[in-house]
Amino acid sequence: MDHPARLSVKQLLTDCRSVRTRRSGPGGQHRNKVETAVVVEHLPTGIKGEASERRSQSQNQQVAIQRLRVQLALQVRHAPSGEPSAAWQMRVKNGRIGVSVEHTNFPSLLAEALDVVAACSYDMAVAATHLCVTSSQLVKLLKKDRAALDQVNRERQSRDLATLR
Repeated sequence: MDHPARLSVKQLLTDCRSVRTRRSGPGGQHRNKVETAVVVEHLPTGIKGEASERRSQSQNQQVAIQRLRVQLALQVRHAPSGEPSAAWQMRVKNGRIGVSVEHTNFPSLLAEALDVVAACSYDMAVAATHLCVTSSQLVKLLKKDRAALDQVNRERQSRDLATLR
């Protein structure tokens, strides 16, 4: 079974429930009268992604799904396959990985990196070798999501390994 963060949005939504609601805060009449806030819950795990900062329900839906996928990447671990995925390989060139946090593939790449790091007992050099990137590039990817870096550092500390900066 594939990691839920790596599923297409259409596939992921088959396991999710979406709720539209109102949120309080600035925005005046429009915000208080229209249900533009969106909460998307992945039913098998109970993990949620939500967004309410935009006035458009469809834009909030897209943001909530992206946030859900990032949360799934952070909270769900799967055993990595033998070699990096095609999506990972497409993003790696000369030991460097290039992806923006806004990119659709960011959650799946983050999930893959975290799965490999966990499988390598949080040894960044071993994980980076498996992923065909440099250790500094792997850490740079984790730094793009502060929660991912914090999670890896907590695990490294519990194993008496130096924290990543």
